[in-house]
Amino acid sequence: MKLQELTGLAVFDVEDGKQVGDVLDVLLNEQWNIVGILLEGKQMFSASVKVVFWDDIIAYGEDAVMIRNRQAIRKWDAENIQLTFLSGNGKLKELPVLTGDGTMLGHVCDVYFDQEMGNTITGIEISDGLISDLMEGRKVLPYIDGMIKGENAIMVPPNSDELLEAP
Repeated sequence: MKLQELTGLAVFDVEDGKQVGDVLDVLLNEQWNIVGILLEGKQMFSASVKVVFWDDIIAYGEDAVMIRNRQAIRKWDAENIQLTFLSGNGKLKELPVLTGDGTMLGHVCDVYFDQEMGNTITGIEISDGLISDLMEGRKVLPYIDGMIKGENAIMVPPNSDELLEAP
């Protein structure tokens, strides 16, 4: 599954079947694991956001994310969010992907995770620009040791371009 497919999904409380929000973004850690989801609905003039941690998600599919109950929704200080998929200073989307020997592989357009593996990121989808995407298609770089999210780019080991594959 792609993180882009997770964003925008309705989030339901399984205890009462009520929709409690929509997925606005996905929270990640530096070990390339999904740690939670950010829900839409930041209050005006508030520094806190609504977060559901991964352990409180019972299931997710093409149409919805299911959480244990309303107590799974926590208020969290927005400043504590370091790494996300779509928004904020620590977002992955659109970051350039560079090899250690200076080769630009493209920009992050999506992130893959395997539902059977839980919350582990398995790869990143890379765009090398619209023309290249149309002519050759986007490429996927499987997660590899040494893949680091820096301040302005994702750094990967030299020769990582040899690992690129079709989605």
